[in-house]
Amino acid sequence: MSRYKDILTVEKDHLEDKKTISVDERIDNLINLKTLIKKHENILSMQKKYLEDKKTISVDERIKNLKKLKSTIKKYENDIIKALELDLGKHIFESYSNEVGFVYSSIDHTIKNIKKWAKVKKVKNDLAQLPGKSYIYKCHYGSVLIIGPYNYPFQLLIEPLVGAIAGGNTVILKPSEYTINFEKVIIEMIKDAFNEEYIAVVSGDYQVNSALLDLEFDYIFFTGSVNVGKIVMEKASKNLIPVTLELGGKSPVIVDNTANLKISAKRIMWGKLINAGQTCVAPDYVLAHEDIYDDLIKEFIKVTKEFYGEDIKNNKEFGRIVNDKHMNRLKDIIEYDKNKIVYGGEVDLKNRFISPTILKNVDLNDKVMSEELFGPILPVIKYKNMEDIKKYISKHKNPLALYVFSENKAFSEDVITRFSFGGGCVNDTISHVASNYLPFGGIGSSGMGSYHGKSSFDTFTHSKSIVKKSTKLDIKLVFPPYKNRINIIKKVMK
Repeated sequence: MSRYKDILTVEKDHLEDKKTISVDERIDNLINLKTLIKKHENILSMQKKYLEDKKTISVDERIKNLKKLKSTIKKYENDIIKALELDLGKHIFESYSNEVGFVYSSIDHTIKNIKKWAKVKKVKNDLAQLPGKSYIYKCHYGSVLIIGPYNYPFQLLIEPLVGAIAGGNTVILKPSEYTINFEKVIIEMIKDAFNEEYIAVVSGDYQVNSALLDLEFDYIFFTGSVNVGKIVMEKASKNLIPVTLELGGKSPVIVDNTANLKISAKRIMWGKLINAGQTCVAPDYVLAHEDIYDDLIKEFIKVTKEFYGEDIKNNKEFGRIVNDKHMNRLKDIIEYDKNKIVYGGEVDLKNRFISPTILKNVDLNDKVMSEELFGPILPVIKYKNMEDIKKYISKHKNPLALYVFSENKAFSEDVITRFSFGGGCVNDTISHVASNYLPFGGIGSSGMGSYHGKSSFDTFTHSKSIVKKSTKLDIKLVFPPYKNRINIIKKVMK
């Protein structure tokens, strides 16, 4: 029974929705969890046996599977884009550029480079390895669990899958239950492309996540909230399973008094408003120097109108919030801080619409600064000096991203080196994520581990160190009896 008790440690947001879980429901949950675990154990057992029988999946076979993945995505491309529109109101441009096309680029890059990445690497010897040669082998972990989020349900599920396939692993994918239309498509798509013993999709709610996390995977890759990330890490620790956690946080934008305000406003509002603000690296709040504070806010309002017009609610290029729960969360923030709103603030629960909303004269006591927003709400804070900046960033340490807008290179370098954060840009937002050559990941509360490009391959492979010694020469220096060899060792290892 102890194996199933973690069902009672459910996600914080689920508990908030339910208020309380009845005893009868807890019993039902335990029974359901036992059934779920058995079902998923069978899939995991099949995948482990598949790898045992294969011994290893060759690089050529991995390339073949990556090509198959890409061709299957192309087959289902229209279905994916339609599902993203239904679930999140995504315009086809955002769905393709930020999700489907993003993954195509990643697959092509991986196919092009995988043989080089997987090649056994010869490295230098130290004294202890003589006479011999030293090598690094890149080996698969085994059976991998990938849990995806709702905001970019395709990209953030399939992008790590690319790395897992390249690394020679088997995979169980768990898409978010919040994007129900996409969930249906991805189940059909993966089933069409691969056998369950190699890659499988498991659907369901938090109970399914809990059941999966109780199994003995060889690696877990999770993208989602900080609260659930803590549960993932706690459960993984029971079986000493390595994890990558891609979480979030309040990512700041710093705009100093040398910045180009027109360009800054355009790039900040673009980063803030794509996917209706539901982006883990979206600008969460702006720290603007007092000299340019009012002018920057005017530019924010101006550029938002240029992007989406006066009737944003009926603009199909602006997305929707994923569900009622998150609508109500954002509505509460807007209502609580409504006296700070200088633009927007419109809420339509029925159509899951939150208008782009800008708040002025914000401080740390406002609700908008209490948590990651994950919506189209942008608080703008006035700062005078670096001490002010430090005060705000220290309140929400280790953000997933940080952005600085400045023409002063010394100031930008100071910000980059002074604060701890996952990654970011100077005079731009979000674009650091769209690179096969830059590792993407958080630090501290915003996550651990990284992926994209070669970093994905490295994440899903273990670097196995091997020394191959010759028997033609037998150095007896290290073998007992030692006698007076300490003097020789001291000379060599001084």
